Amino acid sequence: MIEEACAMIERVEARERRSREAKYGRRNKIRYIDRLLNELEMLNLADEARVPERLAMELGRLLAESEVVQVGLQPRLESVNEAMDVLYELQDSLMFNDPEEE
Repeated sequence: MIEEACAMIERVEARERRSREAKYGRRNKIRYIDRLLNELEMLNLADEARVPERLAMELGRLLAESEVVQVGLQPRLESVNEAMDVLYELQDSLMFNDPEEE
């Protein structure tokens, strides 16, 4: 009986740990997207039309990891405005993914 209770407690703790890891992983990704959006906004305010190569590489890596934008449908992020639109879409998908986790 005690062994069953211990096993149940371990399962609950493991489920809570996975939930916490997913929540913080999503929060960290949202923070990263916020940083990228800030950089793009600065470029937009400076009337820059094209995304610098370093930033384009970061965006490409983020989109490759994303489940929202399918690989075959990944947009070309050549302009600052296009990149911002995609990042806002990705951020929205992360923010409204699971309403039970807060």
